Amino acid sequence: MEALIHDFSFGLFFWLLIVLVIVVFLLGKFAWKPILGALDEREKGISDALESAEKAKLEMARLTNENEQLLKEAREERDAILKEAKNLKDKIVAEAKESAQTEGAKLIENAKREIEDQKLKALAEVKNQVSSLSLDIARKVLTKEFEDQNKQEALVSDLLKDVKLN
Repeated sequence: MEALIHDFSFGLFFWLLIVLVIVVFLLGKFAWKPILGALDEREKGISDALESAEKAKLEMARLTNENEQLLKEAREERDAILKEAKNLKDKIVAEAKESAQTEGAKLIENAKREIEDQKLKALAEVKNQVSSLSLDIARKVLTKEFEDQNKQEALVSDLLKDVKLN
């Protein structure tokens, strides 16, 4: 250390000081301005980015609120549509039941009428067959009775006795 202190030279110190001032001057003129400008631009860019991020955050919050509102409205609309559809279904089912009951009553009434008509037709047919059979039986009995000529004359004379002439 002692050797360093004794070797001190004012001339060397003076020139080093001049070189240092020139380097600081050159750095100030050519390097610091661009470096400080770049730092300012970077700071401004960061500030703008933070501001943009804050705006984006606010926009996202707004959009989230809008989405939640839209979802709420969509759910309410869906519920209303489902309720309306259920009411419509219930109404259609009720109308179908009523229509089916009315139609069933008409079918039952038609069936009763048809049964009554068929019954009357069957009774008429039975009466026709009974009268036809009765006529056939009477014809056969009378034919058997009138085979004999004497019996025919006796019947005619009995009938003529009952008839009164005016």
